Amino acid sequence: MTTEQVTQPWRDPALPVADRVEALLAEMTLEEKVAQLGSRWVGNDMGATADDDGYDPQEQHNVAPMQDVFAAGGGIPLAEAARHGLGHLTRVYGSVPLTPAEGAAELVRQQQIVMSSRLGIPALVHEECLTGFTAFGATVYPAALAWGATFDPQLIERMAAAIGRDMAALGVHQGLSPVLDVVRDYRWGRVEETIGEDPYLVATVGSAYVRGLQSSGVIATLKHFAGYSASRGARNHGPVPMGRRELIDVVLPPFETAVAAVSRGGGGAGSVMNSYSDVDGVPAGADPWLLTEVLRDEWGFTGTVVSDYWAIPFLATMHGVAADNADAGAQALAAGIDVELPDTIGYGDALVAKVRRGEVPEEYVDRAVRRLLTQKAALGLLDPGWTPETSVIAAPLTDLNAPANQDIAVELAERSIVLLDPGSALPVTEPFRIAAIGPCADDARTFLGCYAFPNHVLPRYPQLGLGLDIPTAVDALRAEFPANEITYARGCAVDGDDRTGFAEAVDAARNADLAVAFVGDLAGLFGKGTSGEGCDADDLRLPGVQAELLEELLATGTPLVVVLVSGRPYALGDLDGRVAGLVSAFMPGQAGGHAIAGVLSGRVQPTGKLPVQIPRTPGGQPGTYLQPILGATDSGVSNLDPTPLYPFGHGRSYTTFTVDQLRVSADTVPTDGEFAVTVRVRNTGARDGAEVVQLYLSDPVAQVTRPVRQLSGFHRVELAAGAGADVTFRVHTDRTAFAGRDLRRVVEPGELRVLVGTSAGDLPCTATVRLTGPARPAGPDRRLVTPVEVQPLAS
Repeated sequence: MTTEQVTQPWRDPALPVADRVEALLAEMTLEEKVAQLGSRWVGNDMGATADDDGYDPQEQHNVAPMQDVFAAGGGIPLAEAARHGLGHLTRVYGSVPLTPAEGAAELVRQQQIVMSSRLGIPALVHEECLTGFTAFGATVYPAALAWGATFDPQLIERMAAAIGRDMAALGVHQGLSPVLDVVRDYRWGRVEETIGEDPYLVATVGSAYVRGLQSSGVIATLKHFAGYSASRGARNHGPVPMGRRELIDVVLPPFETAVAAVSRGGGGAGSVMNSYSDVDGVPAGADPWLLTEVLRDEWGFTGTVVSDYWAIPFLATMHGVAADNADAGAQALAAGIDVELPDTIGYGDALVAKVRRGEVPEEYVDRAVRRLLTQKAALGLLDPGWTPETSVIAAPLTDLNAPANQDIAVELAERSIVLLDPGSALPVTEPFRIAAIGPCADDARTFLGCYAFPNHVLPRYPQLGLGLDIPTAVDALRAEFPANEITYARGCAVDGDDRTGFAEAVDAARNADLAVAFVGDLAGLFGKGTSGEGCDADDLRLPGVQAELLEELLATGTPLVVVLVSGRPYALGDLDGRVAGLVSAFMPGQAGGHAIAGVLSGRVQPTGKLPVQIPRTPGGQPGTYLQPILGATDSGVSNLDPTPLYPFGHGRSYTTFTVDQLRVSADTVPTDGEFAVTVRVRNTGARDGAEVVQLYLSDPVAQVTRPVRQLSGFHRVELAAGAGADVTFRVHTDRTAFAGRDLRRVVEPGELRVLVGTSAGDLPCTATVRLTGPARPAGPDRRLVTPVEVQPLAS
């Protein structure tokens, strides 16, 4: 410790973090405080033309109409942007293809510039990590929708811990994940980034991701808070015509679950990112009810709120609730956004001027800076021994696609594949001639989400390929079936109307014993894909002419297995009963080909379950399973039948299971009580396997309309052939709470129906429990999860 540092109490690790932060805050000028609330994305200057290496950020983000916004923050040299210090450095590794050593050198360079300011405070470094660390050569895990399909929080926690270790080794402090938006309309382009359509599934799997990432010392960022996934017409950034009750009951619980541990003495999420959208006319980025009253005052959140990229200037340019960028910054700060990403536009000098003029209370600046500095101190950035060089000391040794990562990617991909229907052909055991057909058969990019580095950045660097060795489906089939003759015909592209490849595909099918069609999506950004951010769908038909290709293949008479490789569910009702097998793979990552081939051959026992429904028709069912009676059943009052082709939670296996012998610990329970629900699950087939036992609750009479059924607990149970287990759910009555007519959560007395089975459409075990006593308010200290116990049966 230098002599100067000895006189700086904020650098003394022996002092409590709060004392260190207050000492530093007292030393800072207003300019230095405000600088901590900003960020800089070096090299992402929206007004610039393509660099010599071909990097065209304007093309990447499709933001030509927003030149004035980006000119305000882009193009400023880092030394100028950080002259008083800086809060965050944006995506040093995730913007251009750099090796770990190259990225580390660039990170050190940028941190040294930031630390040349008077107080020498380092910046936090954040990166995307939606399908793994978004960096060149890093493992690409399945997309979040595939995480949901595993119904396996423990596996997701392991994956997130591996992601966090890689990021921490390269000096990254914060990851912009997980997405906790609950799917409300399958047409939305970012469905692939979500975990599913049920708030409890999203909450449990998302919280597991948070635990894993933060166990490695990287701050998790919950997004997008809140309502983003419910935009009108499923249009990206669109207005959200949602009442506050739906927000409270469906959208907020996953976020609350993921942050609750903070207020209860645990390790909940350290950061939250605001949604771009407005809910009932109020943009999230300017909503103090959402960002302060709910998030902090009610839930006890103490971390940082960071803006989604450019969300603050969007308050002026897209929402029209602010006069200019400076006004937008003032509103965002007052609402509760602490740090502006990815560049400083609404904050910065304009905010300093507003404070000096008395238009913005300095206490708003202080509270935001205090939150950020607390994180920097907790991460060791204020310690005397911290240097940019030591923060990336592991960089030369880092293999971002290490064997341990690959093993997790394989396990996760295999567990995420959903066998919708084995039909007559699956598993494939005969030495057939197999025709692999379709646009997803020989393009590994279709396995990857839109925020995976090969899809997100590398399209601008075609000479680098994918940066990883990712086998295609055809490659995987040839490896899986070495004795079989495997032919390939593309048939058509993922999108577009070119049918010139149909004839070759039909010929390949006719000359085969089995045709396997790989259809679905190619992820991209802002219209450069059929799934992903800004790639919304008009309806739920397969993109392009893929449905026509399937009809041509069916007409050949050759048995046809369809593998849907997609970022959203598509309407498959036209295939019902006509195909020889049907498989769903929600962007299964770099091991996707291996996992799909293993399911087709039977080497992999399929255990995935649908985190979203599979619609029957392309336009008749844009909602989710969480509907009241009139929206969930074919009641005869509409000519449209909302019944899905496959329900939420559905997934078949190559063995069979029974779920029966329901036992409930009590017929009547007080409204502040608890009851146990036990069922027996048995593997009645000849193969080992796993079943996801699912508990649903139904409230048939309530003061407001309630879903016909809603997931309240689940557990993945692995069973050897012939084995069984008793699965017990311990249900506290808090789990029945909902927003009443006064918008306050209440547990009501009355009849409660308990349903247990293997999907929302297969619930053979039912019982009734009566809640007795007075209606009871359920506050933020209520139970948010349903504990599960498994007792194996004696052999």
